[in-house]
Amino acid sequence: MKKKEIPIVVGVSNRHVHLSREDVEILFGKDYQLTPIKDLGQPGQFACKETVIIVGPKGAIENVRVLGPERKETQVEISLTDAFKLGIMPPVRDSGDLEGTPGIVIVGPKGSVIKEKGVIVAKRHIHMHTTDAEKFGVKDKDIVKVIVEKGDRRLIFDDVLIRVSEKFALEFHVDTDEANAAMLKTGDVVYIVEEI
Repeated sequence: MKKKEIPIVVGVSNRHVHLSREDVEILFGKDYQLTPIKDLGQPGQFACKETVIIVGPKGAIENVRVLGPERKETQVEISLTDAFKLGIMPPVRDSGDLEGTPGIVIVGPKGSVIKEKGVIVAKRHIHMHTTDAEKFGVKDKDIVKVIVEKGDRRLIFDDVLIRVSEKFALEFHVDTDEANAAMLKTGDVVYIVEEI
């Protein structure tokens, strides 16, 4: 095995919620507009000032950040550690693939919503612009391996999904559980492994 020499920046994804317009209004009030406080690694994506509480059968997690912009369908992304605390077992899925996922209660300052589905553990993935995909010789929905070379926990992530769009910037996304296991933080770099 050898690595491709182009570095990919890491973005560690903490638990968060993407909300539909309908749910924004239930949770925060009629005609409420989310308040951006920080741009994220992907163009047009931002962290909001707003937070919610997510409630499962066995527990709740407070101060879960809302990310913008609004989406067609509400989606909650958590780690497996969070899932144990909440008492649910969401599947590992690509963003937006919500059929057959567990539901959750989301509580905001003005109201709450009971979602019948929408909770996932996000599949580890690399966002790429189309020009990046050409450089790496990959296409949308390809699966690759990624090597972490820093620190004392050198490892290879298998089953990494490639997501290609002209709207994306080059970034490797893992959740907090996986980042902690590899001693990764946002801003570190990883490399795609080229199998020979």
